[in-house]
Amino acid sequence: MKSNLLVLLTFTVALWGCQSATENQHEGHTGHGKTNLPKTPADSLYTQVMDIHDQVMPKMGKIRGAQKQAQQFLDSLSGLPGQQARAVAPYKQELETLISELNYADFAMDKWMVEFNIDSAKGNQELRIAYLRSELDKVSNVKKAILSSLSKADSLLKK
Repeated sequence: MKSNLLVLLTFTVALWGCQSATENQHEGHTGHGKTNLPKTPADSLYTQVMDIHDQVMPKMGKIRGAQKQAQQFLDSLSGLPGQQARAVAPYKQELETLISELNYADFAMDKWMVEFNIDSAKGNQELRIAYLRSELDKVSNVKKAILSSLSKADSLLKK
């Protein structure tokens, strides 16, 4: 219970930090909008990282909705009697796997946002580029987890 509250609190704070002040300016990571053209390779990497974040952050509401819907489906199947329960066992297993994948996508975005250091190695371009390449890989993996779990939810929850 305590860990659920901590995850919820962390997500709420992270989501609040990503609320749009204007279309091209976000509180907490100002200036990664389309109007700021990259001046250095590090700027370019930073823009790529923020573009991916900006693509998938709005999908977090869908992740939460799919988590809730999948759990409701799973809960409704848990009350079925013997033969019916055996008949829906494969679907129940798919729902359990989906919930796990949705939870991971939610956790991964939270973790990435909490750990991302916008000012990392600003004084050292080589270190900054290495850091941003690493972050680009991480946020790309987060994007894959989010899109994959949502795609699976779209097909599985319509059965």
